[in-house]
Amino acid sequence: MSFDPLLLLAAAGGYFFGSVPFGLVITKLAGLGDIRQIGSGNIGATNVLRTGRKDLALATLLLDSGKAGIAAIVFTLMVSTPAGLVAAGAAFLGHCFPVWLKFNGGKGVATFLGALLAAAWPIGLMACATWLGTALLFRMSSFAALVAASLTPVWALAFGRIDVAILAVFLASLIFWRHSANIDRIFKGTEPKIGAKKA
Repeated sequence: MSFDPLLLLAAAGGYFFGSVPFGLVITKLAGLGDIRQIGSGNIGATNVLRTGRKDLALATLLLDSGKAGIAAIVFTLMVSTPAGLVAAGAAFLGHCFPVWLKFNGGKGVATFLGALLAAAWPIGLMACATWLGTALLFRMSSFAALVAASLTPVWALAFGRIDVAILAVFLASLIFWRHSANIDRIFKGTEPKIGAKKA
């Protein structure tokens, strides 16, 4: 089977769209300064919530998840399902390693969920439900993300989507890597709870 050069276009388009740091942009426009200087220093929705602005945190969540979702949908419709999956994975990489921020971006949880919802919505819903249930039970966003990332490949296989399972394993591996400090704090019992203003 020959290589489709359009997959490279999907990867490039997904990466650059995913690299837009919405959390940083939104908080700066709201006059809250550099979100990287508070809380965990992350640019994602959980850290934006530590500013006390739930509206900005929600906007960040929707935009960070939407950028992977849009990339997946656009390239699926314009090219193919594999191209959509490549674009979704590339958007995740762009969020975590944005060229605009010297490759130091977010941890990718919202982008991960958005990619799955667009690529295969039943699997995405299972991932979201896993995150939500774990977050409500333990009140730790990072732990919820790790549990959701771990179980998503299982959900994908249960729905017969080996292609999505492969993508989920790749993204889950990066989520665990990006959450290495959180994992250490979880074991130490010092990981902050959802809604806390301090890391």
